[in-house]
Amino acid sequence: MSTVRYEVRDNVAEILLDNAPVNALDETVIDELLAALERARIDSSARAVILGTAIPKRFCAGLKLDAFRTGSSAEGRNLIDKIYVRLVDAQFNLGKPSVAAVTGAARGAGMTLAISCDLIVAADTATFGYPEIDVGLLPAIHFTHLPRIVGRYRAFELLFTGRTFGAAEAHALGLVNRLAPDDSEMDEARKLAQLLASKSPELMRIGKAAFLNAIDSDYRRGVAGAVELVCAVSSTEAFCEGMAAFVEKRKPVWKDG
Repeated sequence: MSTVRYEVRDNVAEILLDNAPVNALDETVIDELLAALERARIDSSARAVILGTAIPKRFCAGLKLDAFRTGSSAEGRNLIDKIYVRLVDAQFNLGKPSVAAVTGAARGAGMTLAISCDLIVAADTATFGYPEIDVGLLPAIHFTHLPRIVGRYRAFELLFTGRTFGAAEAHALGLVNRLAPDDSEMDEARKLAQLLASKSPELMRIGKAAFLNAIDSDYRRGVAGAVELVCAVSSTEAFCEGMAAFVEKRKPVWKDG
């Protein structure tokens, strides 16, 4: 059974995560998502892309952590490589504008999915967060882009406190383009995507490539380093304790570094 749906409506490809209950990402989901983005890239009937969810009020809770907790280091590296490197490349080479439609919770790798898109529309009840530090990891992929969007000090707070924040704050910080009433974020995303789809596909492809090249000098170079950082962290005692505490549903007990 597929965990990612693909449909074209009014020249817009809708790619919807469908991995109940919370759209947690494992290798299968990520592979199907990458395949859907490639399908959208070559689909001449699609002039824009929406990345959303087929599960009401559930965008993406982040990575399933089994590959790190019980798998080999190679499995963990492969998973991070796909969500950090290959997802970025898929969006970079899409040649079409993409809109994330966020409802419910976007956490960890769910944040990575959202910010991989060109635009973000969020339900006004959506919540966001980078909780990695509380489970023994670091949100390394966000170290490069987030300070450029929200500023160094706000970025440090969000990344290193792991706190949850709402859609209104995300909008005020510049992380979200548009807010929509609860349950209408897809409608708003469709309006925005259809506006973009009405433009020249050739100019959109050329313009998006030029735009990304102009703003992307640090981000893409930082991706490889982010992969190495996450893999290094996954071998620490802090990671082992964070994972154990997460599974046992308790607060972690951190040792002195």
